Amino acid sequence: MANQLFVAATFIGFLVLIVSVGIYSSTRKQNTTADYILASRAVSPWLTALSAMSTGQSGLLFLGQVGFAYKIGISSIWLVIGWAIGDYLAWLFFFKRLRQISEDTSSDTVSAFLAQNHSGARWISIVSAVVIIAFLGSYAASQLVAGSKALHVVFGWDYSLGIVLGAIIVIIYCFSGGVRAEIWTDAAQGIVMIASLLLLLTVAIAKCGGIGELWTKLSSIDSQLVNLNPKNLPLGFVPFFIGWIVAGFGVVGQPHILVRAMAIDSPNNINRALNIKTICALINSFSAIGIGLTARVLLPGLMTGGDPELALPYLAGELLPAIFVGLMLSGVFAATMSTADSQILCCSAAITQDIFPQFANSYRLVKLGTLTVAMIVLSIALAGDNNVFLFVTFSWSALASALGPLLMLRVWQFPITTPVAILMMVAGIAAALSWNLVLKLSPIVYEVLPGMVAGMLVYLIARIFTKKRQMVEDGRGKIEGRR
Repeated sequence: MANQLFVAATFIGFLVLIVSVGIYSSTRKQNTTADYILASRAVSPWLTALSAMSTGQSGLLFLGQVGFAYKIGISSIWLVIGWAIGDYLAWLFFFKRLRQISEDTSSDTVSAFLAQNHSGARWISIVSAVVIIAFLGSYAASQLVAGSKALHVVFGWDYSLGIVLGAIIVIIYCFSGGVRAEIWTDAAQGIVMIASLLLLLTVAIAKCGGIGELWTKLSSIDSQLVNLNPKNLPLGFVPFFIGWIVAGFGVVGQPHILVRAMAIDSPNNINRALNIKTICALINSFSAIGIGLTARVLLPGLMTGGDPELALPYLAGELLPAIFVGLMLSGVFAATMSTADSQILCCSAAITQDIFPQFANSYRLVKLGTLTVAMIVLSIALAGDNNVFLFVTFSWSALASALGPLLMLRVWQFPITTPVAILMMVAGIAAALSWNLVLKLSPIVYEVLPGMVAGMLVYLIARIFTKKRQMVEDGRGKIEGRR
């Protein structure tokens, strides 16, 4: 009982700290929709980096990635490496121009940026906003589920109670200062994430007898756990690895991360933020893999009689003093809340700025939109599946496939018509869904690759037909001119 009280005290202290940060950020806010959605484009590179890192890693890191490493072993490292490479390339080649052009075109949301006031832009805004609400809303729901799983392990609470608590906390600091409150709290949560993961990893490795002893014990359980080559890859390693690189590159289709780049104080600070974010994210990801591997040795029963995604909170409960268990629980909750709040606000912006632009200049209606989205996400979380890894990776792939190709074309200012833009989004989602659910090939090559390729193919085919038609029209014009 005393241990439970210490855990609860630490956890409550964390919640008070985070909510206080969100409320304090409101002292810097302006009561405008532009400030609520993009923090007046005045966010420092350090805050951008930590916020993008914590928002991007989410409950997938603490639960999904730890559970993935627990099940398949050291070969899970290729997911981290491939994802990091793709993510880095996307930021390097697209995010600086995204920041520049979004300001030049007065685009405050991702859907507005994709439309860019071209002919028929309203339809692009509506379709992309619907995609964002559908898949980003599901993504946010998975974060509430992830946080509730950690609370269930430590306190024995029913999942629904943790989901409701998470939703209430997100609403509080979303209302406090919009995206500025999110970014400030995300940065604080990011620091907690790094500290908690490194703490548990250090203690767990020591408990296993050191890295060498850990390796030996893993090998004795199953030699595949220490094999860098993933098994069951009919097409070989290269397509598998390229699939995960493209998965990381899929950040170009994630609105909750794109708005971080759009909100930074200067395009010239994008690369600085990228380097900080990458270092912090790799520390977290490698720590999560290490925790998953140590949990396989110390908690072998989860493989047959439990949920590997709960390895981290169970391990913390076994190895750490109560006050540090509270810190670990705070880290898990930080990861989930930092993502859920960003996604809820993006969905709210999609409704109030893109689908119903008549609400765009009403600060109160924008906040009402946030509350509405939060209630929808809460409902999905209460009714949805509890597998965080599958929930997150599929939502990520759908957004990347639908929005990523179109965003890349907009960033580099390639000409595109409204019908082609809409068809690209539809084809991307259809390809990703078919690859995952019908063909069931995602374990071989992650569905972001075929999804994004399908979208780009639609554009290339349309360009070829457009050029041919233009050549025919030019030929007719010359003939008529001679007459």
